[in-house]
Amino acid sequence: MMAEPTDDTTAGQAPDDPAEPPPEPAPADTEAAEPAAEPAEKPAGAPADEDLEGPRRRARREREERRAAQARATAIEDARREAKRKVLGTPPPQTKTLGRGTVRGLKVLMWTAVLSVIVVGLGLLLYFTPIMSARSVVVTGVGAVTQEEVVGAAGVAPGTPLLQVNTDAVAERVAGIRRIASVRVQRQYPSTLRITVIERVPVVVRDYPDGVHLFDRDGVDFATGPPPPGIPYLDTENPGPDDPATKAALQVMTSLRPEVASQVGRVSAPSVAAITLTLVDGRTVVWGTTDRTEEKALKLAALLTQPGQIYDVSSPDLPTVK
Repeated sequence: MMAEPTDDTTAGQAPDDPAEPPPEPAPADTEAAEPAAEPAEKPAGAPADEDLEGPRRRARREREERRAAQARATAIEDARREAKRKVLGTPPPQTKTLGRGTVRGLKVLMWTAVLSVIVVGLGLLLYFTPIMSARSVVVTGVGAVTQEEVVGAAGVAPGTPLLQVNTDAVAERVAGIRRIASVRVQRQYPSTLRITVIERVPVVVRDYPDGVHLFDRDGVDFATGPPPPGIPYLDTENPGPDDPATKAALQVMTSLRPEVASQVGRVSAPSVAAITLTLVDGRTVVWGTTDRTEEKALKLAALLTQPGQIYDVSSPDLPTVK
C-alpha cells in the first residue's frame, strides 16, 4: 500500500530549489494593455475645433506658442553658451547693476532736461507774445531835458515785448541827447521800461559868436544859453574834451572846495603849466601846473582868509600872499 503525499508538497511538483528564479508575475490585464480606442469620427458637417475656438482665443494661443518657442530657443542658446564657457574655462558673465549714484545722476539729468524745456518754452512765450510788454516808460533824473524828449529818443513802441527791447540800443539813442551824460535802461516786469538819466552839469562857460556855451567836467560842450550863476568863464585856445589845457583847467575847478569854487569868476589856461584863477572880487590865484592839485586846493582855502591880491600856490610847500 502506497503512502499518501504530505501537506508540504503539491502533487506532481518537485521540491523547492533555492537557485531557481522566482516565478514571473502574471501578465497585466489584457484590456489595459490594449491601445485606447480611437475617437469616433466627427460626423459630416460638424464644425472644426479651430472654428469653435474663436479668433481671439486662437490669436492668444498663437502668441503663447510663439513665446514658448522663443523661450525654448533662448534656453538652447544659453545652454550652448554655458557649455562653450565651461569648455574654454572662462568665468561666468557678471550682471551689471546700476548703483544708487548712477540712478540719482540719471534722475537729476532727467529733471534738468525737463526744466530746460520748460524754461525755453516760457522764454519763447514771453519773447513772442505781448504778455509782458512795455505798456509804460518811466523816466527819472531829468531836469533841463523833458521826459517827452527822452521817450522820443528811446524809440520803444508801446506793446513791444520787454524781452525784445534792446536796452543797450535804447541807452545809446537816449545818450545822443547833448545834455545827458549817462543813461541806464532797465526792464521792470511785468510791463514797465525804466530809463534813468544823469544830465551834464556845467562847470565852466565860454563866449562864442552864437552865445555862451556850457562845458561839463569832461570838457563836453553840451548846451548853449545864459550862463548859470556862479559858473566861471574859461579862457583856453581850443576848448574841448581832447584839449590838454581844457582838461587841466577843469581838473583844478573840480578839486576846489565849494566855497572857493563859487568865488572864481574866470579860469585861464594858456598851457597846462600856467593855470591862473581870477576871483569875482578881482584877486588872482597863481596855480601853476596840475601837480599836487588836492594839496594846492587845501592851501588855497586857508590862504584866502588872509588879506592880499595875489595868492601863489604853485609851490604848495611855500604858498605866498602878496
